Amino acid sequence: MRISTLLSYAGGFKQAVAEIVELEKAGLDVVWVPEAYSFDAPSAMGYIAARTERITIASGILPIYSRTPSLLAMTAAGVDYLSDGRCMLGLGASGPQVIEGFHGIPYHAPVARIREIIEICRMVWRRERVQHLGQHYQIPLPQDRGTGLGKPLKLINHPLRDDIPIAVASLGPASVAMTAELADAWLPAFYTAEAAADVWGESLAAGRAQRDPQRPPLEVFAGGMVAIGEGMEDLRNAARPQAALYIGGMGARSKNFYNDIFAKSGYEEEAKQIQDLYLAGEKKAAEAAIPDEYLAKSALIGEEGFVRDRLYALRESGVTSLNVSLAGRSTEERVAQCERLRNLVDTL
Repeated sequence: MRISTLLSYAGGFKQAVAEIVELEKAGLDVVWVPEAYSFDAPSAMGYIAARTERITIASGILPIYSRTPSLLAMTAAGVDYLSDGRCMLGLGASGPQVIEGFHGIPYHAPVARIREIIEICRMVWRRERVQHLGQHYQIPLPQDRGTGLGKPLKLINHPLRDDIPIAVASLGPASVAMTAELADAWLPAFYTAEAAADVWGESLAAGRAQRDPQRPPLEVFAGGMVAIGEGMEDLRNAARPQAALYIGGMGARSKNFYNDIFAKSGYEEEAKQIQDLYLAGEKKAAEAAIPDEYLAKSALIGEEGFVRDRLYALRESGVTSLNVSLAGRSTEERVAQCERLRNLVDTL
């Protein structure tokens, strides 16, 4: 199992990258670089490429609406070149509040758009002249929609790789099926080993049935917070604020993908309660309503034997790589947790 984590630069961007350098030495394999509506991810990815030697540098995620497909391909090819072949292009739809509220772009047809973007990116990396007549992207632009001067072009540079891995952060049935069919990696949210088959099994099977047999198997990233040791169980509560935010307040009441997944994972009543409380401004009560059982199943927190059992459960459910956050009040403590996890994973 590869070990990945999300770059968090709340305490300072350069400090966060310095910590990634230390985590790489401790066994970290992949860093996901977020964007949301903060600093852009590609700037950070280039900086990480210069500071690290081995880890995969993945956008986690680049929203598909804020860049053209060709620019997404160019960006990935550039980071891949700077990092000597360590880039992974993470794509996702984000949500309407960010896309329409921050970027001012209509949030429309995310699954179909990602499908076309993947096709266009791989065309760019193969240095083919880009010609795509899709429902959402037409390249070159048809003459009746512009000056009529557009012509098919291919990337000037020769990419280091002509097939850069693509990860997709997807949740809904159609998007997960598309991910299993076309992508190289899947980044789910609110994943628990026990509920995975019920929530996503049918969609994954449908997508894999359509997958090109020449492509490697889909890499699946999941895991949760890591705190390995005695007396660590109270640290599970640290996940309550973010879980309540996503389940209760991420998106509108009628369109919250995370709430839907939580409900499908066996917590339908709790999902509604958490959303009601959060949207009413009772955030602490929403946090308290998150079941202890869910917090235990969605993390790697506890004594070594418990964490080992959770790792086996994740692997049995189809997880091939870990996506974790590392508990600790300092870089040294988080590096120590990464080392413990690396040693434990290597014994499975």
